Amino acid sequence: MLRRDLLLGAALATPALAASPAIAQGFPSRPVRIVVPFPPGGAVDITARLLAEHLPGLLGQSVVVENRGGAGGNIGADAVAKAEKDGHTILLGSATILAANKFLYRRMSFDPIRDFAPITRVSTGTVLLVVNAQRPWQTFGELVAHAKANPGRVTMGSSGTGTTSHLTLAAVSRAAGVDITHVPYRGGGPAITDLLAGTIDMMFDVMPALVPHVREGRFRALAVGSADRVDYVPGLENVPGMRELLPQSGIDMQSWYATVAPAGTPADRLATLHRAIAQVVRMDSFGARLQPLGFKPIADESPEAFGAYMRAEEQVWQRIVAASGATLD
Repeated sequence: MLRRDLLLGAALATPALAASPAIAQGFPSRPVRIVVPFPPGGAVDITARLLAEHLPGLLGQSVVVENRGGAGGNIGADAVAKAEKDGHTILLGSATILAANKFLYRRMSFDPIRDFAPITRVSTGTVLLVVNAQRPWQTFGELVAHAKANPGRVTMGSSGTGTTSHLTLAAVSRAAGVDITHVPYRGGGPAITDLLAGTIDMMFDVMPALVPHVREGRFRALAVGSADRVDYVPGLENVPGMRELLPQSGIDMQSWYATVAPAGTPADRLATLHRAIAQVVRMDSFGARLQPLGFKPIADESPEAFGAYMRAEEQVWQRIVAASGATLD
């Protein structure tokens, strides 16, 4: 993948780019690194590699993706916060890293608002509730009724304590008045493996990891964590959202992915990165790859608008984390 990215960057660096604003400013002057603070294969990684396919032709330099997972994304994010403030290293972060983790972890080596310069969001999506297809529950209501009749007997796997999947479970369980046993795993992959095997009953997780199993009949989709249905995802048009299922709860779980640079990065370089990333996100091919996975592209959000959004989202996720009771070292 890295070699392909480098070759693609070289192939697309045509003479016409020589007059582009980016190259006229001498930026970027070397390869741009997108740090993904999670292992390869997840939603953040997929999005980063889609960006890396197209950005070289707009920036005139190769773009490489570097996976630096660990500590709920904090290791990779900390590396970017401490990187050179020259625009050549950026983070593709998630809502948990950029808004929720500071309320989950007792100790944080960085603060998202203080230590990052916002560039733009690139996509948003929600989480999907699935059960093993061999379980008898055909609807969310049937699952809730069973859980109420059997407190603590229904088990839900998650990609880890404090992740979006866990926080969604906490919010939904509270609103529905049910006691569901949370089983945290070290990543979404092992949890999905156990759900396929029937070791656990259900799972909330981001859609790219679950939708293929729904389409192949191994999982049954019962709900989405957003307020409304995700009618833009083929095959999930009839899966109800929280506004239908728990109308008084106000639940609207939205996971989002965004680019940031180290705080102090010059404004003109942030503007160059923003223009290029927004142009990629507007491409039909970008949306065509993301939407079947359950994510909607977000283009043309300025750094200023995204900064305001980040500050507002901190308050939203602070309430969600407090309701879950989750804490991490």
